Amino acid sequence: MPPQNALYAQSGGVTATINATACGLIEAARRQRTHIGRVYAARNGILGALSEDLVDTTAESASAIRALMHTPGGIFGSCRYDLSPLPQGRAQYERLIEVFRAHNIGYFFYNGGNGSAETAHLIAKILPRLGWPVTAIAVPKTIDNDIVRSDSSPGFGSVAKFVATSMREAMADLASMSHSSTKVFVMEVMGRYTGWIAAACGLALPASEDGPLLLLVPEVHFDRRRFLAAVRLRIARHGWCAVAVAEGLKLRDGRHLTQTGGDGIPGHEQLGGVAPLIAHMVREALQVKVHWSVLDYVQRAARHLASQTDVDQAYAVGRAAVAYAVQGKTDVMPVIQRSSNHPYRWRVTPGALASIMNREKRLPRSYLTADGWRLTARARAYFTPLICGEAWPPFADGLPQHAQLKMRPVPRQLKSVFQIEP
Repeated sequence: MPPQNALYAQSGGVTATINATACGLIEAARRQRTHIGRVYAARNGILGALSEDLVDTTAESASAIRALMHTPGGIFGSCRYDLSPLPQGRAQYERLIEVFRAHNIGYFFYNGGNGSAETAHLIAKILPRLGWPVTAIAVPKTIDNDIVRSDSSPGFGSVAKFVATSMREAMADLASMSHSSTKVFVMEVMGRYTGWIAAACGLALPASEDGPLLLLVPEVHFDRRRFLAAVRLRIARHGWCAVAVAEGLKLRDGRHLTQTGGDGIPGHEQLGGVAPLIAHMVREALQVKVHWSVLDYVQRAARHLASQTDVDQAYAVGRAAVAYAVQGKTDVMPVIQRSSNHPYRWRVTPGALASIMNREKRLPRSYLTADGWRLTARARAYFTPLICGEAWPPFADGLPQHAQLKMRPVPRQLKSVFQIEP
């Protein structure tokens, strides 16, 4: 058979290294000319596929694609949009077949997290049933580190490195000011319903040190009285206290401390705003000066402090996705398996999407001490290799440089316009 074209798309919250995955995938696909013709990218995830809004990456030079290695964000645009199963979503799949047939797309790569894995799974199963054979591969990324069957998720190592560094630097500042000014600093991090990112902040303290840093994660229910007692004790011992809090922090009854909105779809809720709530709680109860920070987009956009391990893994899963596709594998995701901590060794293997999609890998309780405030040695053995190595981007005039792509649009072949429901 003559080679068919490939379509790549990015989905969900982006990371500092998702474009490294795009680089790995596009470079690998360019070397598979007997199987893959052109590599297209959909603008704004699956929405671009449905609306026939495609970019021809063959117009980009090798150096421009290589520059994706050090470019944060999602270069082709992302989205939060889920396909519906049959029969509700039949029109969506029929539209995808129209677009795929019009552009001879036989390979689909969806770069995202747990929800995106389901989209790839549905495409892999439903499109062939409706008459268009397609190879569909989910490619992993998420700062939340909650993809099951994968030891780590591309994107997590870099955000872990950034938040641990930020906390260590903020603690140095706090120690300087605590004698006559601020006693408590609260830093809120992402992570949705898991505490992986907040736990990584614990690396800011040296190993075995019971210092003035508290970790608040969803896996340990928040108890106001116990927390305030812990803060008071650390102020008494050290003169100050730093707190890393996950946005999805929960009470014992399962409610989140704060939830600021969303579109009503499970997994799309917008969490955040817990840091000012915790800060107010401490200020009112202990009558001390408190500062707080919500890192928000900053933590997942910080490519200037990326982990080399994370960059390597992000690139590797992109390459593996292409290898699986040309081998005839479909409905799978390249996942990372760790074989040893010392030295750190890992490899990429295929995982069935049915065993991955819409599931959540939680932070093990064994990664925190009995009181829930600090990291255990087991946790440090897990986290440390993921943040190791510096992968500096090129700088010019004092600022990091990012890829500049031509983004040449693929001419539309269809006259019809698909109405995308919100």
